[in-house]
Amino acid sequence: MIAFVFPGQGSQRVGMGKALADAFSVCRDTFEQADDALGEPLSRLCFEGPEDRLTLTENTQPAVLTMSVATHRLLASRGHTPSFVAGHSLGEYSAHVAAGTLAFADALRIVRRRGRFMQEAVPVGIGAMAVVLGLDADNVRQACDEASEGEVVSAANLNAPEQIAIAGTRAAVERAGVRAKELGARRILPLSVSAPFHCSLMKPAETRLESELRAIVASDPLVPVVANVDAELKRDVRSAIDALVRQVSAPVRWEDVIRRLGSEGVNTYVEVGPGKVLSGMIRKIDRAARVVNVEDPDSFVAAEILLGAPEKKFSDSVAR
Repeated sequence: MIAFVFPGQGSQRVGMGKALADAFSVCRDTFEQADDALGEPLSRLCFEGPEDRLTLTENTQPAVLTMSVATHRLLASRGHTPSFVAGHSLGEYSAHVAAGTLAFADALRIVRRRGRFMQEAVPVGIGAMAVVLGLDADNVRQACDEASEGEVVSAANLNAPEQIAIAGTRAAVERAGVRAKELGARRILPLSVSAPFHCSLMKPAETRLESELRAIVASDPLVPVVANVDAELKRDVRSAIDALVRQVSAPVRWEDVIRRLGSEGVNTYVEVGPGKVLSGMIRKIDRAARVVNVEDPDSFVAAEILLGAPEKKFSDSVAR
């Protein structure tokens, strides 16, 4: 059984999508649609940069979404359809476009606002994030509780066994990192992010985004979407939108998402969009899983092999 999973912010890179757009008209058309929807050349930002503009949160989010949707449309055009979809943070929006919950143009505009609202919720320099390696979730929570001193710090991304990101005010995150090391963490890696995502400091952004999300004309997902907030299957539009609202300030329970997919019978995962971050996490969570990513023509060929497409299609797809 196959699940498509969609990456979030941090997977972006200058040049992403260009090879796909050059090779496949369905991908090229998707980038052009994004340019039209946003009224600016997002495709050029993806293909050419500059990097400092691409990494601005309000640009990164629609850029990664567009890359992921273009890649998904290519897979769909070849008849590859999943039984379930999921996405990491921002990637949950890509998953909902793939599932038919959200129209592509609406999702683009929403994630641009989401990025802006999240950036504006906390002044630059006030918040921080770090990855704690080699410590389980209970001990990470203990470290955060004992280091908070009245400030915000909490688990933000429960990505894989003993790979957990924390977020909050800069001083509290630093204290929690020290305490985590005392509790046995192997390493603490500060993250280069513009805001402390998925913690209570994002509540103002959640409030602003909620009215935007609830105003969208959306549909029941055609494919179940496993949500970040609770690792539950979302099969109707109301629960899908509720999960997207709550997601802004709630932790991303990615390990639970993958374990839920596994319990549903998923044994093959396709990471749809830029990078291989999710592929690495999935292999740590489920060592028996088959995992492939698709982000360019070569990886698309590899995915078709894994998914069982006829070999004749490979040369045809690369030639176009």
